Amino acid sequence: MSSTAQRWVPGGGRDGELALHRLPLADPGAGEITIAVRAVGMNAVDALNASSGASEIGYEVSGTIEALGPDVTGHDLGEDVLSFRVHGGYTTAITVPARDVFTKPTALGWAEAANLLLVGSAAAEMLHRTELADGDVVLVHGASGAVGISAVQQAKLRGARVIGTASPRNWDLLRRFGAEPVAYGAGLEQRVRDLTEHVDVAFDAVGTDEAVDVSLALVADRRRIASSAAFDRAGPEGFWIVGHETGSVTYRDQVREHLIELAGTGRLTVPMARTFPFAEALAALDLVASGHPGGKVALLV
Repeated sequence: MSSTAQRWVPGGGRDGELALHRLPLADPGAGEITIAVRAVGMNAVDALNASSGASEIGYEVSGTIEALGPDVTGHDLGEDVLSFRVHGGYTTAITVPARDVFTKPTALGWAEAANLLLVGSAAAEMLHRTELADGDVVLVHGASGAVGISAVQQAKLRGARVIGTASPRNWDLLRRFGAEPVAYGAGLEQRVRDLTEHVDVAFDAVGTDEAVDVSLALVADRRRIASSAAFDRAGPEGFWIVGHETGSVTYRDQVREHLIELAGTGRLTVPMARTFPFAEALAALDLVASGHPGGKVALLV
């Protein structure tokens, strides 16, 4: 096993940019696994953490098991895996708790595997909190984004009718996954009313006032509205803010294996926009920070 790893560290470069360092890599201890990273999943929160000078960025990776702690069972050296939730995932190798490591389905590519669980568990929590049921009509704001497109797919698997807001250039993507597209912007509420007599549930993956206001206007029960982004309005307006509710971490940990099973059998897709070599992390992060990558982005080691 290599005793060092290359890792992108925030705040160490010019103007607070990421800087690439070679850092020591400890042998895995009890209950730990070391992964030789093949792909790094990239998320919008990484860009926020990098710009704020956080000590570590990167929450999910895929790769191959390089070393096992002395008491670890259920995994083998050389096994292809994915891991979430990690800390400092912009790296060529990482040691993580064994409980956060899962066998990678053969059908799932490295980049897709490294981008599955953060957005997938956020979307799954939306379904969980709002008690989405077969036959519900759900409005997904930001439906072509990373969380949105996962929510669309998971809602369809639950038997819901899905209406999704997106730019017209992304409507084919929504239709591919069974959603009815609608343009966001002025007049959104009426355009949705023209499509359906009622909306049972709303998911907000963008956090705009428009998304919140339209959701509140269309959904009678505010506990059937969930957002991953409208932090300042969730409390006062009485709807869910996923990831920050009591039990969010526990639920997301519990749902990981289910999401991997869905992805491994082709029922949950991770649309990729682009991959970058590991050395081009700054350019990749710029694309993620733009807010319009057109799908998920990954670093390939």
